[in-house]
Amino acid sequence: MLEIKPIENLLEISTLKQAYFAQSTSPLDGMWHFGFVPMSTHFGFYEQENLVGYCCVNGEGYLLQFYLSGDAKTDAKELFTLIAEQNSSVIGAVNGAFVSTAEPIYLSLSLDNSSAVTVNALMYKQAKTSKNGYKKELELKLAEPAQLDQFVEFAATAIGAPEQWLSGYFCNLIGRKELFGYWDEGELLATGECRLFDEYQTEYADLGMIVAQSQRGKGIATQVLNWLVNSANQRGLTPICSTENSNIGAQKAIKRAGLSSSNRIVQVEFNKK
Repeated sequence: MLEIKPIENLLEISTLKQAYFAQSTSPLDGMWHFGFVPMSTHFGFYEQENLVGYCCVNGEGYLLQFYLSGDAKTDAKELFTLIAEQNSSVIGAVNGAFVSTAEPIYLSLSLDNSSAVTVNALMYKQAKTSKNGYKKELELKLAEPAQLDQFVEFAATAIGAPEQWLSGYFCNLIGRKELFGYWDEGELLATGECRLFDEYQTEYADLGMIVAQSQRGKGIATQVLNWLVNSANQRGLTPICSTENSNIGAQKAIKRAGLSSSNRIVQVEFNKK
């Protein structure tokens, strides 16, 4: 008989996480899986006290990951439906799921219980390293700790993200030497991120970029991405990134930088029984 219990220490499921990532058909989005997932509530699936799977649910009641070992005796479809129909008193309310098309098992289970599906974001990956080399157009500089407030203010103005969250996020990137800036006459006009993975997807670099609203449409986004792609390639890494389905400008810049998209992150709403 299966028992569902909260997971307090994520190290308990590290082996299961590794198996979860191994099931994917393409690298998974870094922000979702290494930014949002650790902040979500995790639950373990136990058979006779043996941990055979897990799931996690964010603060809005959406599943972000679901995995059940192939060695488990429990039927994955039955377990997922139980959760989706909110019949687990341990997990509680579950409204839907965020899942990528690179996660076929999790996606199929989500679709089995769906009432609506919308595309949230496009996932990109560099298909092959350019043989033409990098044409230097602009130079990004590594962010320094003393510049944290400048980066926070810039991003809050450019994309409207909460300053408190940005402060912690950028502080971590600066400490890891993964945040860069493009200045012109002392003014910060764009930021670039080249985020490395500590585990599971270590052969990839997850790119991010923000351009000042006043500078958009001038080709800066493509130049920043070209610089980041080249930086990743010089380390022997394959660049990946994602952008919202509605952000047509970013999609064009990403395509011009040599990345292509064959996967999506979708938001699935569950049937309410």
